[in-house]
Amino acid sequence: MSVVCATNFSDSAQAACDAAALIARKAGEPLWLVHVLPADSARAFGKPLMEAAEAALNDEAKRLEKQGTQVQRTLLTGEPASAIQEFATKQAARLVVTAAPSHETPFLGLGGTVDRLAQSLEVPLLIARDVQALAPWVRGERPLRVMLGVDRSLPCEAARNWVKGLRRLGPVDVVGGRVFWAQEEAVRLGLERPLGFGEVTPELRQALEKEAAAIVEPLAESGNPVRVRVEVGMGRIADHLVSLAAEEKVDLLVVGTNQRRALGKLWSVSHHALRLAKMSVVCVPARAAVQGVEADLPQVRTVLVTTDFSELGDRAVAYACSMTPPGGTVHLLHVTPPQTSPEQMNALRLQLEQRVPRAATQGGRKVEIEVGVGHDVAGVITQAAERYSADVICMATHGRTGMMRAVMGSVAQEVMARCDRPVLMVRAPRI
Repeated sequence: MSVVCATNFSDSAQAACDAAALIARKAGEPLWLVHVLPADSARAFGKPLMEAAEAALNDEAKRLEKQGTQVQRTLLTGEPASAIQEFATKQAARLVVTAAPSHETPFLGLGGTVDRLAQSLEVPLLIARDVQALAPWVRGERPLRVMLGVDRSLPCEAARNWVKGLRRLGPVDVVGGRVFWAQEEAVRLGLERPLGFGEVTPELRQALEKEAAAIVEPLAESGNPVRVRVEVGMGRIADHLVSLAAEEKVDLLVVGTNQRRALGKLWSVSHHALRLAKMSVVCVPARAAVQGVEADLPQVRTVLVTTDFSELGDRAVAYACSMTPPGGTVHLLHVTPPQTSPEQMNALRLQLEQRVPRAATQGGRKVEIEVGVGHDVAGVITQAAERYSADVICMATHGRTGMMRAVMGSVAQEVMARCDRPVLMVRAPRI
């Protein structure tokens, strides 16, 4: 394992090398210093250019070695982004470091080497800017201030795990930054839409704060929750996230990336953040997510269970309570048509209360009931799962197949198709 730093010998690249050296020294890992000569230039200028590049690379390596960093160097030829990607994979690098695009480059480096690296690397990419902000952390003088871009996605999980690994090197103060579009989130959560563009209802803000807190919870230390900033966005989310990071005066902005290409980059938070931020930025690709034996076990604290008051539905309620740990919460939901009267709603709530097993509240486990309203039963269930940040959805299924399924449909199947949260299907035992 190693840290790879790409340099073109500019002043900003030299600062990036200093940042890479600090991190490598903090991690106790070797630093690979890499310069890539374009193949056309290498052919055109031949040996003199190669020797000049080797000499510059050696001088830079010696400068970093004087700072106490173990440095190895290599000169590559080819397309820079592809060559660095291939070399980083070969060295099993933990991190690739490079300088930010200069302000002289068209559109802040759009389509340049840094942009292509962010699209192709399978390991995190650090775009180094304010190198001096890292030095006090490396010396153990103060915690590193980090903002994590928060949303419900695999890239965010990968970025969160990278920050968690960073804490093994030294103290890190983390703040979660969540920027959202109010109208879109209100629909997702099944809440009342704000009347004005950019306005946020208290219920919507509360639900999003709860969701963001659940996402960053694995980074909490000694019972101290991670602070989150939840802000409504108007326009590009990346602009607001960068602004939040500047307000928090963080040393490092960490974002996950789907590594979108072509027009997809127009909506990419990581693509714009790495170009626009004034502080250093780390882009963590979804492919860097921890898998297999190194992965943390998911924590199940909130379970949503639905029932239609059938025997099989009641069986699902019992399963939901059994999988919820002490201190966790079970949300018991029944969906009824919109024309249901207030008296009928009260009767339905009473029926839900009667279906909670006596043992369900033992050990501090909480059970909360809700009667949802809507013709789209699967939609109401999906929105409730998002609103409660359910770790698991538990529901009964009759397991219909063939013509019966085609005629009667399957709410369970619809929920699985429309929701990306884990779903436990409870079926009746065979007679």
